[in-house]
Amino acid sequence: MIIDCHGHYTTAPGELHVFRDAQLAALRDPRGVVVEAPRISDDQIRDSLEKAQIKLQRERGSDLTIFSPRASAMSHHLGNEAASLQWARVCNDLIYRACELYPDNFVGVCQLPQSPGVAPGRSAAELERCVRELGFIGCNLNPDPSGGYWTSPPLSDRQWYPLYQKMVELDVPAMVHVSSSCNPNFHGTGAHYLNADTTAFMQFLTSDLFKDFPTLRFIIPHGGGAVPYHWGRYRGLAQDMKRPPLEELLKNVYFDTCVYHLPGIELLFKVVPVENILFGSEMVGAVRGIDVRTGQYYDDTKRYVDALALSEADRQLVYSANSRRVFPRLDALLKKRGR
Repeated sequence: MIIDCHGHYTTAPGELHVFRDAQLAALRDPRGVVVEAPRISDDQIRDSLEKAQIKLQRERGSDLTIFSPRASAMSHHLGNEAASLQWARVCNDLIYRACELYPDNFVGVCQLPQSPGVAPGRSAAELERCVRELGFIGCNLNPDPSGGYWTSPPLSDRQWYPLYQKMVELDVPAMVHVSSSCNPNFHGTGAHYLNADTTAFMQFLTSDLFKDFPTLRFIIPHGGGAVPYHWGRYRGLAQDMKRPPLEELLKNVYFDTCVYHLPGIELLFKVVPVENILFGSEMVGAVRGIDVRTGQYYDDTKRYVDALALSEADRQLVYSANSRRVFPRLDALLKKRGR
């Protein structure tokens, strides 16, 4: 079984985005206009998935995608706390419907209703709703709700602790995933995403977060940003700062394979222990084109992993077992279904 740990509903029906535009416009309307949730039919959901994610699953040979709302559209910097909550619930409910229509293809991960200046713990209720009522297995956590200006405290700050306590209680991990950037200095997917991946790792390295939460788990996406490429730098910094060795950090931190060329994948596997790598593609996501040098899609990351000289045991770790271990609720769900 091949589990893709990193998928977003980037092909959601247009009505979802019409709703979002209307919701944000209503916030500027002094009349206090109330915008109802979008009406999207099951057939529209099927059409949006069959022509994209499900089609690509079949063509590329993956079985199950851990599925969440579109990361770039979370846009926590827009609106206010109430709008963020409504937007998160609408997006999460749509993910739930997609998972109900295609239970063999998708399992849900939720968007949190974060908002700049609002205590992160206020997102815990939506996380609990999604896990206990919708059967979701994790969440996406935005370390920068300000949209590229980084006004929130670091992930090690105690302001985050109430949310972490809920994650531990529910036994769910978080993928550290920023949203769109409104800072013109940082392109969203080319700079902001990778900056955030690297920043999160350094924040974990310099903190005692995992002493306080020994079972807390994070997935750093996009292959860890700059981290694997500069592994020696981080080992040296940990040593100079009298921090524990990186092996201690890897008890709680994992990486996906959303790296869009073979040399990058080779480096990732050379540096990071195979037990800490989860297969992911982020299709249909940040890079959707075909590589003119190979004639293959950049985000067909399975091709790169297949090209590695891995043992069958290691291949199973990356493709399935690691995700089932990091997402215990996924493992329980699959066992219940006999998978």
